[in-house]
Amino acid sequence: MQNAAFPNKLLPYLLLAPQVAITLVFFYWPASQAIYQSTLREDPFGLRTSFVGLDNFRAVLSDPNYLGSVWTTVVFSLATALLAMSVALLLATAADKVVRGKGLYRTMLIWPYAVAPAVAGMLFLFMFNPAMGTFAYMLRDMGVPWDPLLNGDQAMVLVVMAAAWKQISYNFLFFVAGLQAIPRSLIEAAAIDGSRGAKRFWTIVFPLLAPTTFFLLVINTTYAFFDTFGIIHAVTGGGPARATETLVYKVYNDGFVNLNLGTSAAQSVILMAIVIALTAFQFRFIEKKVHYA
Repeated sequence: MQNAAFPNKLLPYLLLAPQVAITLVFFYWPASQAIYQSTLREDPFGLRTSFVGLDNFRAVLSDPNYLGSVWTTVVFSLATALLAMSVALLLATAADKVVRGKGLYRTMLIWPYAVAPAVAGMLFLFMFNPAMGTFAYMLRDMGVPWDPLLNGDQAMVLVVMAAAWKQISYNFLFFVAGLQAIPRSLIEAAAIDGSRGAKRFWTIVFPLLAPTTFFLLVINTTYAFFDTFGIIHAVTGGGPARATETLVYKVYNDGFVNLNLGTSAAQSVILMAIVIALTAFQFRFIEKKVHYA
């Protein structure tokens, strides 16, 4: 039996070259520049630069506003990931039971993933706008004093709903694939043994979805940290009173709005380290509870 081999020894490197080039240009080069700039103090016009070592990191970590953004990011990320994954799992289990028109239902539930984050944010801003939003009018009619432009808690709820809605379709796609991979013989055996409804789901189906759930947990955490900038920028702009200013949005505010380039670069390095550490923690401890069949 002969081993498969490329007839051209140069071909494997040519196939890998585009991905390697993209990774170097769009990840490693910006990351190295951020680390370098985090040790500098620059004026907004880049005319004078001085090396300050770790002073930018000390200034960031002693800033009460930055520590507040850390807490805001934790709350926002946990709420977004839990809401997006819970609703997606509920929709996936419901769609898996559909017999007629199954493909149509799944296609309609996947479509929202094609919506850009900024567009998703604007949709929720229009629907829940205190002046003209339909849902805002319904909430006020129910006696709820809805005004996310002034109430920080309501603003947080609004951006969490918008961010979770954007991610539900992605989670739904993987949960459906995970449900389809579960052998029907196990479900039928559980039904014969008298295990039905919620008990069968939590004791048989959900444990078999553990690899998919763990994968989505990592993806949703990264999404909440990085990919929700457009939603927050469109809906609240980090307000009111910094109530929705997450770490990634504070990097933008300090770097592009306030032109404090050194501390902004330090914040981006800290954010990158947090995400790497969080992902490593998930793989180190949470994956132990995941069983791969």
